[in-house]
Amino acid sequence: MIDLIGEYGASALVGVVGGILLGLAARLGRFCTLGAIEDRLYGGSDLRLRMWGIAIGVAIVGTFALIATGALPAADTLYLGLHWNPLGSVLGGLAFGYGMALAGNCGYGALARLGGGDLRSFVIVLVMGVAAYATVSGPLAPLRAALFPIDAVTDDRLPGIAHGLARLTGLGAPAIGIALGLALLAASLASKALWQTPGTVFWAAIVGAAILTGWAGTSYIRAHGFEPIAPVSHSFSAPLGEAILWWMTGSVRPVSFAVGSVAGVWIGAFAGSLIKGHFRWEACEDPRELRRQIVGAALMGVGAVVALGCTIGQGLSAFSVLAWSAPVTFAAIFAGAAFGLRQLIEGFQPAE
Repeated sequence: MIDLIGEYGASALVGVVGGILLGLAARLGRFCTLGAIEDRLYGGSDLRLRMWGIAIGVAIVGTFALIATGALPAADTLYLGLHWNPLGSVLGGLAFGYGMALAGNCGYGALARLGGGDLRSFVIVLVMGVAAYATVSGPLAPLRAALFPIDAVTDDRLPGIAHGLARLTGLGAPAIGIALGLALLAASLASKALWQTPGTVFWAAIVGAAILTGWAGTSYIRAHGFEPIAPVSHSFSAPLGEAILWWMTGSVRPVSFAVGSVAGVWIGAFAGSLIKGHFRWEACEDPRELRRQIVGAALMGVGAVVALGCTIGQGLSAFSVLAWSAPVTFAAIFAGAAFGLRQLIEGFQPAE
C-alpha cells in the first residue's frame, strides 16, 4: 500500500478508515459526548457515559498490547512525548466543555451532524478549525506558548499513569495498562440496562477500535517508511484547521492522517444517516442561536489546543495511552459542559 500511494497517502487512508468507523458510531450508535453528559445530568441515564467507558477500555487494552509488542513506541506519541501542563488541561478543558454546550456539539459531533445534512454544524467546523489554527500557529500562538509552555520529554519518565505506576512497582507498563483497561471495561459493562441494548456495546467497542486503527496504522507506516510521520490517532481540534488548509492548498502540501480522519467521519456519518433515513438539510433560522454556536466553536478551538486535545483527542486517544492529561482534561470538559448546560437549560434561576 505504501508503495502504491506513498506514506502520506497511506497515513490519510488510515485516517479515513478510522474516521468512517467513528462517523458510523455517531449516527448509528448515538455515540456523543455532550449527549452522554446531558443524559446523565438531566435524563437520569448513564448509558452513553458507559459507552465512553467501554470505548476507552477497549482503546487502552489494545493500545498497550501494541506497546507491549513494540508496534507502538509510547514515547513517540504526542501525549506521552510532551511534559504535562496541568493548568492547560484544566483551563483548556473548561473552555472546551463550555463552548461545546454553547455550540451544541464538539468538533467530532459537528462533523457527524454535518454528514446528516446539518448546515449549522458546517459553521461550527469552520470556526473551530480556524480558531484552533490561530492558537496553534497564528496570532494567538505566542500568548498560548507563554501561558501554557510545553516541553518535550527527554528522559524515560513518561507522563503516563501506567508508566508512573511501573516506576513505583517495578512491573511493566504494558501489563499495568492492560489491567487498568480491563478493569474499566468490567466496570462499564456492569449494567443490566446496557445489555438490554447490545448494539450500544457494539458501537462503543467500534469507537475504541477506531482509535487503535490510528495508532497501529501510522506506527506501521513510520516503521516501514522514510517520511517523518509520527504515530497519531484521532482528534478533532487542530486537525479541523489542518483539513481546511489542505482543501485550500492541497497542491502544495501533502495529505495527512488528520485530513483523512476528518473526511472519514463525514463519510461514515453521511452513510449512517442514509441507512437510518435521517438525512435532511437543516439551517439556522435564529441569529441568536448562530451567534451562540460561533462563540462556542471559537472557545472549543482555543480550549482544545490549550488542553492538547478535544473530547476525542484527550477523551480517547490520550486516554488510550493513559496520559495523566486525559482524565483531568475529560473531567474539566465535563465540568465546563455541565456549567454551560445549566446556563442554557435552567438559566441559573434559584429553585422555588
